[in-house]
Amino acid sequence: MMGQQQDQKELFSYHIDLDRRVRSEHPLRKIQAAVDWNFVRSAVAGCYGHNGNVSVDPVVILKMMFLLFYDDVKSERELMRIIPERLDYLWFLGYGLDEVIPDHSVLSKARTRWGGQVFEKLFLHTVGQACAAGLVDGAKLHLDSSLVEANADPQKTRSGPPELIAALKAAYAVQEQKLDEHPRRAHYQKKNRQLIHPTDPDAPTMSRGPGNKYSQARPRYKEHRAIDDRCGVITAVQTTGADREDGDLLEELIDQHEESTGQAAQTAVTDSHYGTLQNYRKLQERGLTTHMAPRRPPGPAVDSGKFPAAHFTYHPSTDTYTCPAGAALQRRNFDRFRQAWLYKTKAGICRHCPLRERCTPSASGRIIMRYENQEQIDQGLAQAQSPAARHDRRRRQHLVEGSFAQAANQHHLRRSRWRRLWRQRIQSWLIAAVQNIKKLIGHRCGPSPAAVALATNCLRLSGSSPQRSDSPAPPFLERMLFAISGCPTF
Repeated sequence: MMGQQQDQKELFSYHIDLDRRVRSEHPLRKIQAAVDWNFVRSAVAGCYGHNGNVSVDPVVILKMMFLLFYDDVKSERELMRIIPERLDYLWFLGYGLDEVIPDHSVLSKARTRWGGQVFEKLFLHTVGQACAAGLVDGAKLHLDSSLVEANADPQKTRSGPPELIAALKAAYAVQEQKLDEHPRRAHYQKKNRQLIHPTDPDAPTMSRGPGNKYSQARPRYKEHRAIDDRCGVITAVQTTGADREDGDLLEELIDQHEESTGQAAQTAVTDSHYGTLQNYRKLQERGLTTHMAPRRPPGPAVDSGKFPAAHFTYHPSTDTYTCPAGAALQRRNFDRFRQAWLYKTKAGICRHCPLRERCTPSASGRIIMRYENQEQIDQGLAQAQSPAARHDRRRRQHLVEGSFAQAANQHHLRRSRWRRLWRQRIQSWLIAAVQNIKKLIGHRCGPSPAAVALATNCLRLSGSSPQRSDSPAPPFLERMLFAISGCPTF
């Protein structure tokens, strides 16, 4: 007998239990069990008074902002419209069917009142949960950055002298403070000196680089991440303007990783944007293994026909170099900008050298630079060119770039929701917390037996073994294992 649904509205709804309506394996149930949201009440207690109207529960506000990025809802207004339609959202927020959903403005007011510390604590809480679950090893760290489109029209960018731009930025900061509930905070930071965008002065106008199809100069931010090697958990996040160099934040990200995980990093894996000589020297001083791609190959190009610096022999006892022709290069002066000593032959020696055409076109002779702590730089470059470093950089391509791709495609990292740098930092912390929580609940659920059997069989056919570390899987199998299990090992 075929049934027919009765669409007549019920007069009473006393027997509806949301806890029974939400299935037991629903992801929000796992998130509710994995994260302790009650910390926000004590964190924001100083932002509320003791008299007046009762506010919305801070736990509910934080969960709403979490849902905004977890399901990549189009806007805060849209979120408030769909909450009454979703039984799982109502259960997760603790609302009943007949309760009134607050206005969307409570979210923007809470961000202004709380600041960014609460959202940073949420992110650090997810890192701690991942460490407790064994998802973080802490020894090997992958670092990278990604550009984020600012919430601003690129056609409205204005240019002018640096003095005028500085005055305009200061004026915009004053006008914005008049609209804030707490004008004591200074959100403004100096950015590009010749370009400014009226709607978001904190976003520098930058392009993605020459030859890129997205190379149009637009207002952008940049998100920097440190990701642990074991399961891809995000352990450090920094958000800056797009004009900030990646290498400048290397040590800051490592320090944040060690502080949030309580474990000392041993290996840093990066691309060539971080591979400056200064970073090699700093990380070697800290005792880290530098699997960083060099910014440029050491020495001149192969087809230049010139002797590379490696063909010059250094003598520590006399602090001199010997060239391929046997002449001595002595230390002359110090380059403060490069932090290096310059070594040069005596006048006239290179001019009459039979190997001059293969060495230098300069009439004054060949100059060799020796940087401060050159031994540490040489050791770092040797580690960067090792087979283990090349293997780590291949793994980094799908580990770190996959994390940014997931954030852009599923959690709204591609474009800023709000304006100004301090709000963009809130967005970065929330997205990173969402991704870490997905790792956490995925680990607690574990991969299905069929997925484990499939991955193990592929490893067996490829001649690799998941129990042996001396038989690594091919790169395509590593990507498959990471996608199936969330971790490179079972």
